[in-house]
Amino acid sequence: MTSRLLMPCRRAGGDPVAPGTEPVPGSTHPTPILDWTHPNVTALVERIPTEDTARDSLRVAHGIIAREVRPVYSVDDLRSTSRTLALRRGSCSQRMAVLEAVARAIAVPTRVRGLLVDGVFWYPRFPRLKPLVPERVLLAWPEFLLDGDWVPIAELFGSPDEMSAASGGFTNKGGETLFDAVARTAVDWDGHAAASCDGGPGAVCDLSDHLRLDLGHFTSRDELFARHGQTLCLPARTLAEPVLGRWAAGGRAARTA
Repeated sequence: MTSRLLMPCRRAGGDPVAPGTEPVPGSTHPTPILDWTHPNVTALVERIPTEDTARDSLRVAHGIIAREVRPVYSVDDLRSTSRTLALRRGSCSQRMAVLEAVARAIAVPTRVRGLLVDGVFWYPRFPRLKPLVPERVLLAWPEFLLDGDWVPIAELFGSPDEMSAASGGFTNKGGETLFDAVARTAVDWDGHAAASCDGGPGAVCDLSDHLRLDLGHFTSRDELFARHGQTLCLPARTLAEPVLGRWAAGGRAARTA
């Protein structure tokens, strides 16, 4: 059983309208969330070798973020990337936003795909709090314009076939989040590779059964959240953030300030 009470009123009343077919170009412009001109972000960018290709640079940045930004359950999707870097902790979505900011800083256009995901997907992380898990979670899934093609974050480290040949799946438990998992396993929201996320050699993480609605593409995550709201209503975010924002994925509350 999931909760509708914690969701914004305008979305709890019914599903948003499905996306149109107009192409979304993406952008390299800074935004309130993707504030890549901030010194915290530029300092990260300066650590990336300039001789690498754009894809290689993003892979390096992903590794830095995975190592240095602790995964927690923060519910503030509007947090700036500079703030996430300052705190050295962030949700899966916030860590993805940092990677998007880095991409824009190195002149790689980004956009996001808006996904409404079944709250049941997060049950393994909150086994004793299932009634409080929102019925649906709004996820901004990043895409990067590389060599003329839009590459989703799930394919940043290789094609679906290449990633499915790697070992391991994704159980959505412990300290590993989707942000971390994309570096080693194929994550599939569209059901192209009928396989589970249970692990083992050649595993593919097919999450299509958890996708409730594809909202289409947006030039930035700022635009997505402005149009569809965040997952939790403001009172719920206000109460939950001080706790969940320090609660390390797969562990106890983070000790960092």
